Amino acid sequence: MRILGIDPGSLITGYGIVDGGGGKLVHVCDGSIATDSKKPIHERLGMIFDFLQVVLIDYIPDAVAIEDIFLAKNVKSAIMLGHARGVAILCAAKAGIPVFEYTPAKVKQSVVGYGNATKEQVQKMIKTLLKMPVVPKKDASDALAVAICHMHHYRHQTLVSRFTRYK
Repeated sequence: MRILGIDPGSLITGYGIVDGGGGKLVHVCDGSIATDSKKPIHERLGMIFDFLQVVLIDYIPDAVAIEDIFLAKNVKSAIMLGHARGVAILCAAKAGIPVFEYTPAKVKQSVVGYGNATKEQVQKMIKTLLKMPVVPKKDASDALAVAICHMHHYRHQTLVSRFTRYK
């Protein structure tokens, strides 16, 4: 199974792809889409959409996992984040790929074992889990963490389904 994880943001959107199966996790790629804060929001969102379309076409993931909106103190920041999330979700929907959403706490719990883990703890755990030679950048690391979270959640749901089928 191939999962594209997305850490949305109107300035920087992180992405990461993880393959999984048979209890193994394999790093495929990761990166970030950096937009120019001086450009209007519609241009920045268009850039995110165009880039994610290329990633979806090039890597053909089975699912997209995206970080859910967290409670933000700054309303404008939350709205901008919502715009970026919407673009990423639309991109996956247009490609016919299912989208799964996870809260930041759930992602951290799945990857580090602690829902209030720091970004640095997440980065180090991603490096370890994916046997990467270097610690990935924060936005890419967060995206990889979302992908791994979905992989763990999907495996758990599959095991539960198999178990209840035999009752």
